[in-house]
Amino acid sequence: MGAYWPVQDVLAHLAGRWRVERTVRDLASGQDGHFSGTTVFSPLEDGGDGLLHHESGLFVWQGASRPAERTLWFLPGDRPGTSHVRFADGRPFHDLDLTTGHHVADHPCAADLYRGEFTALDQDRWRTVWRVGGPAKDLVLTTDYAREPGTSVPPL
Repeated sequence: MGAYWPVQDVLAHLAGRWRVERTVRDLASGQDGHFSGTTVFSPLEDGGDGLLHHESGLFVWQGASRPAERTLWFLPGDRPGTSHVRFADGRPFHDLDLTTGHHVADHPCAADLYRGEFTALDQDRWRTVWRVGGPAKDLVLTTDYAREPGTSVPPL
């Protein structure tokens, strides 16, 4: 994939609006799905430190298209420039440190393990690849993010 693009402050870097394209591949069945939409990283409504991540778009699976969305919180991490990522209900999801431009995180979910690889490609593009394995799942989810020009949120 080439060199990584180091990110000094992940929250400041992510703030704004991103175009999202995701492929979902079920390795057990060979079926593919696709999500296309937008992710907005905006200041938290309560004025606290961190960002609200809201993703919305259209997911196509087995020929059926349906709306899909999710919300996460990106909160300041333990070290400058890093983040703790939480589900909308406050449960921990994973940490994120892109100071080298690359980060790997694990998230156990019941009997399945989610392993995420995060890569900053440049100032306006980044990618996540989640490998999900367990008794019920055998998936690879690859998401490409491209910053929408002129839509960034002012720095934190």
